[in-house]
Amino acid sequence: MNKTFSEFRKIDPSKGRYLPDGTLNDNDRVEIGPTQLAFSEWEKANLTLPNLTKMREYRHKRLTDHIVARDLAGLLMFDPLNIRYATDTTNMQLWNTHNPFRAVLLCANGYMVIWDYKNAPFLADHNPLVKESRSGASMFYFSGGDKISEDATNFVNEVKDLISCHSGSNRRLAVDKIMVKGLRALEAAGFEIHEGEEVTEKSRVIKGPDEILAMRCASHACESAVLNMENFTRSEVPNGKCSEDDIWAILHSENIKRGGEWIETRLLASGPRTNPWFQECGPRIVQNNEIVAFDTDLIGSYGICVDISRTWWVGDKKPEQNMIDAMKHGIEHIDTNMQLLAPGVSFNDLTFKGHHLDDQYQKLKYGCKMHGVGLCDEWPLIAYPDKFVEGAFDYCLQPGMVLCVEALVSPEDGDFSIKLEDQVLITENGFENLTNYPFDPALSNQ
Repeated sequence: MNKTFSEFRKIDPSKGRYLPDGTLNDNDRVEIGPTQLAFSEWEKANLTLPNLTKMREYRHKRLTDHIVARDLAGLLMFDPLNIRYATDTTNMQLWNTHNPFRAVLLCANGYMVIWDYKNAPFLADHNPLVKESRSGASMFYFSGGDKISEDATNFVNEVKDLISCHSGSNRRLAVDKIMVKGLRALEAAGFEIHEGEEVTEKSRVIKGPDEILAMRCASHACESAVLNMENFTRSEVPNGKCSEDDIWAILHSENIKRGGEWIETRLLASGPRTNPWFQECGPRIVQNNEIVAFDTDLIGSYGICVDISRTWWVGDKKPEQNMIDAMKHGIEHIDTNMQLLAPGVSFNDLTFKGHHLDDQYQKLKYGCKMHGVGLCDEWPLIAYPDKFVEGAFDYCLQPGMVLCVEALVSPEDGDFSIKLEDQVLITENGFENLTNYPFDPALSNQ
């Protein structure tokens, strides 16, 4: 029997009409998703895939509930990550970060409208929660020149009509990030502007069941990519021609192969370039018998951020004792602080309790002790005691939060740093470490 044309266009011909995550088994789908490689690896690992329809419904309800709880007429979003959260759509994400052509309005009654690139209204077709696709949200100088004010006024008139239709006379509007001309136009139209980032961060902080499943899958894909990067590093560095950029390129490549999307930083350094930290990777040739340290900051499968850090000793000699001691100190830092994690624990307790870094590591320690993570680095930030701001984070841990637990062990005036980081889920009874990638045995004596 002849196969139909549609059967030839399936992502995986062995599957039915839908893939296990609920997406249409169609190579022509518009939403970004995992590849056959990712699906096969997850199947071998016995991972349960998320139901993306349920995940989208959960996120939509989270946002809507927070809008209603604050007596807002709606939430107007320009941040690409907030738009991704609200609609599960993407469009040139990195370009959109500095050329904000997309916007989403979520009204208090749940009615959601997206403004997208003028030739791409179809990018939201897979999500029935998006009721309308429009264009005309661009209010940056490149697109509007000296007529930005007119563009802003036209856009705001659309917002005003939608709010009147779906929220009545309420003019309390939360906005996350908007160009100045747009803000002025909203104010001129009589809107009372409220902080949208507070709404979105509080919404995003509690991960639903399917988001957690998606994060498990993304973590597995990220760690598979990291393993390939480590194997490449250990095989190529001894040849004396392997640069930091060569190593980092493996992570990018392996992420894309699994349906990942981008990496937010280039935080990989080798040898003395690891101290001070935050030197991004470059053309330096990595030498045999030195440290390679990195922070993934990876936006992977399903748009989920997997933010882990590891430090490797690469070479045939034993690392110096001060490096081993620093690695041990970093592991103790992460493990001890992780034991604090449980529902009901205050953010302030996380700041003031737990492991104390030795004095020699204090000056160059990391910018935070822990931080939230989801679609990117997210609220909250758990500061070290010397960076604590009274009243900034007076909240408690809840089940469904995910935190990255950090350690940067960097001796002052030293020639190396140890960077470690694990991604941890807050459960009903405590925590679950989602990171399974091992510490380097040469440095940790494991």
